[in-house]
Amino acid sequence: MMRKRLALAAMMIAAVAAWPAISQRPVPVAPALPQPAPTAPLEQASTAPQLTATDVAAWLDGFVPTTIRQGKIAGAQIVVVKDGQVLVKKGYGYDDVATRRPMDPDRTLVRIGSTSKLFTWTAVMQLVEQGKIDLNADVNRYLDFRIAPRAGRAVTMNDLMRHRGGFEEGLKDVLESDPKRLQTNEVYLKEHARPRLFPAGAVPAYSNYGTSLAGYIVQRVSGEPFDTYVERHILAPLHMARTTFRQPLPAGLAGDVSKGYRVDNGPPDPFELVTTAPAGSVSATGVDMANFMIAHLQDGRFGAAQILRPETARLMHTPAVPPQPGFDTLAHGFFHGHRNGQLVIGHGGDTVVFHTDMNLLPDSGVGIFVNFNSRGENDAVYGARERLFDLFMDRYFPAAQAKDPPAIASAAGDAQAVAGRYESSRRIESGFLGLFYLLQQDVVTANPDGTISLASIEDRKFREIAPGLWREQGGARQLQVTTIDGRRTIVNSDNPTAVIQAVPFARNALLNQTVAGLSLLILLATLLAWPVRAWLRRSYKLPKTVTGRAALVQTLARAAAAADIVYLLGWYSTLAPILQNQLDVYNSGLDRWVRTMQIAAILPLAGAAIGVWNVWLTFRAGRSWGAKLRAVLLAAALVGILWFAWMGSLISFNLNY
Repeated sequence: MMRKRLALAAMMIAAVAAWPAISQRPVPVAPALPQPAPTAPLEQASTAPQLTATDVAAWLDGFVPTTIRQGKIAGAQIVVVKDGQVLVKKGYGYDDVATRRPMDPDRTLVRIGSTSKLFTWTAVMQLVEQGKIDLNADVNRYLDFRIAPRAGRAVTMNDLMRHRGGFEEGLKDVLESDPKRLQTNEVYLKEHARPRLFPAGAVPAYSNYGTSLAGYIVQRVSGEPFDTYVERHILAPLHMARTTFRQPLPAGLAGDVSKGYRVDNGPPDPFELVTTAPAGSVSATGVDMANFMIAHLQDGRFGAAQILRPETARLMHTPAVPPQPGFDTLAHGFFHGHRNGQLVIGHGGDTVVFHTDMNLLPDSGVGIFVNFNSRGENDAVYGARERLFDLFMDRYFPAAQAKDPPAIASAAGDAQAVAGRYESSRRIESGFLGLFYLLQQDVVTANPDGTISLASIEDRKFREIAPGLWREQGGARQLQVTTIDGRRTIVNSDNPTAVIQAVPFARNALLNQTVAGLSLLILLATLLAWPVRAWLRRSYKLPKTVTGRAALVQTLARAAAAADIVYLLGWYSTLAPILQNQLDVYNSGLDRWVRTMQIAAILPLAGAAIGVWNVWLTFRAGRSWGAKLRAVLLAAALVGILWFAWMGSLISFNLNY
């Protein structure tokens, strides 16, 4: 995170910064994704260890303690189920470092982030089988406010379940630390309506707003408050007494929730209040989550309870649209893919400090739930979580490594055509946080050997094995280059919730960084030269070369240089919290400051006009070519800052972001 802070600071204060292409980790309640499906047949090894309680427990005891210690992660809990029973339940480390209270999957509640969405989608499917929700109907049928169509396409529940509602990302008021500021889901949806970037069904763009909309529909259709509905129709039948959507936690559970940490030796973060509750507010124990996994592995059945009819459960686990071979997709809320020849469905989740993964292998009757209560040093939790499931699958469901197919003859030329900058479909364009996403672009590089590389996928190369289809060398991940919604698009086989799209020239991050960096250098040089020239003139009693109105405008242009720097520093202070994952800062309490900064847009607007005026007066007066060059450079810098502010959505009166 420090690298990102320094990059933004350098860009705004000194020069062009090499902004790293980063993942969506700063965004709350984000998904963890199943791994990509192999595209070649794989044979399961006959020497794989048996998936027994003894072997799994021993393997976890060998892997997890070392991993969390090295990663500075305070605690973890893992539960594995098989054939309708809990096979293993393990807690590691502490749920409260100060008191050294151990992590306990029977007692300790953890925040599961976006894995909460599966409860929401299960509730939706219950109402579908009752005939109360039509998956293909316009969702406005169920709402008391309106979601406007885009390009003539209405949003359906199927679109929401596949994250294809076309909604822009939103961060404001999504996370809170003060219960007094926590809004209801209904209020949030109505007051923070997200703009539509894409027509419904066209482009995947992961959306907490969309899932929260589905939760509100559950509430309206059922006639029960959302959390009450889930308690009565899902949690109670599954005997999940230590699971809740409610915030703050009920008194009987509040004392047993794990604290969440950045690192294990740091202070705990406040309890994260998730405004978009249906998208990510669940607190649960690992053992309770075992019951949920078992129910879905058994087609909705848990003991004598049946939360979904078998045909409904199977529908929920089936993609609404058949996937491209080798590419993960979304079923009705579940991530759906293959790993080592096994069908895997599930969902991950991240708050700022809690990190979850839940994966089910329906054909084998196996499920695994994992939760960590810390980000860890250098965000170690992301690698730990991925590695744990990788090793689990390779140990108990091993497969032979597929051979790399040969590259096609046109690969080198195609690589050059694909190279460039791309932006995620999951982004903010309106509001000041648009600047953060503008500078967060991925870079595709054409390598000399005819392969391509992505900045967001380190140390991996992709070879073109069919027109537009690129496969990871030595791996199973694939990239499909196609055109979606009129833009060149790259689809990643292991991420069905977002794509990356080629950026228009004006949105190119390198262009905008260069404009901002060079402009700031010129402004700083102007300010530094101003007192030096004044000192030289006084010391050597040199006459003034400009007087009257021209002198006034020249002074105003130099003052505009200072004002622009102050303006950008103000925005830097506003953007700095997101670089530290302090997402609860972005709430309605910040509105006054944001509005002040929006009004301050008069500074770059006026500065650019004054700079151009100064050029006109300088040329009109017939001054020296040195004076003309300085005036042109200063004007270009002032216009450059205006351009940067405009492209970064800093010039806006939008308080929804």
